[in-house]
Amino acid sequence: MRISDFLYRFYEFVLWPQIKNGPRPRHIGLIVDGNRRFARKHGQKSEYGHNAGLEKIEDFLRWCWRLEIKVITLFAFSTENFNRSDEEVDYLMNLILNKLRYYGDDPLVSKEKVRIRVIGRKESLSDELNAEISRTEELTRHNDRFLLNIAIGYGGRAEIIDTVKTLANRVKEGSLSPEDINEEVFAKNLYTSGIPDPDLIIRTSGEERLSGFLLWQSAYSELYFTEVYWPAFRMIDFWRAIRIYQQRDRRYGK
Repeated sequence: MRISDFLYRFYEFVLWPQIKNGPRPRHIGLIVDGNRRFARKHGQKSEYGHNAGLEKIEDFLRWCWRLEIKVITLFAFSTENFNRSDEEVDYLMNLILNKLRYYGDDPLVSKEKVRIRVIGRKESLSDELNAEISRTEELTRHNDRFLLNIAIGYGGRAEIIDTVKTLANRVKEGSLSPEDINEEVFAKNLYTSGIPDPDLIIRTSGEERLSGFLLWQSAYSELYFTEVYWPAFRMIDFWRAIRIYQQRDRRYGK
């Protein structure tokens, strides 16, 4: 066994007792960042990083399920990501399409009773991808232990604008009075309607901003930023985030 492997196992042994009995977030938001920089660091093309990042998601889900974290919202593809080259956008969309097909038929998703939902501006996605989204959501809709939200074609400002339009149309139709609009009504018309706001948001790669992720929902979220590129993110990095979350005093302004 290499010394680095021994140290990792030792740190894992030390860290697990510190977090296993502490409070757990009900909902984690995840901004996976650093795939391309990870690829460059290894002298590879971007595709190498995207593939490695996709594989890491499988590990992350298992870590969350072990801790009984009920809701995960994954920032998979933003509205701004459409500004990348056509070649890279097509490649990412194919990765997402194939992953949804996998989830729809994955025995582990069924065993763990994971419901899968996609949030975002689906009208910006291809007919093929939308068909697969509908199929996967239908196949998993009765699963009730965990929820995986995948944000595709998502932007926090776009979500707020879409919510305002929905409420404006309801006012115009006469089914809603402007005086009745409050935070609760607004939240019920977001993409994440019915889902608790994230308790913890994790972003990898050293960037310390939300980049439009769950802008309304993150008002009281704890934020955890790490220098680690997403494909290199390890279980002990995740446990560190959980430990930091447990150490914070969540008073909500009280």
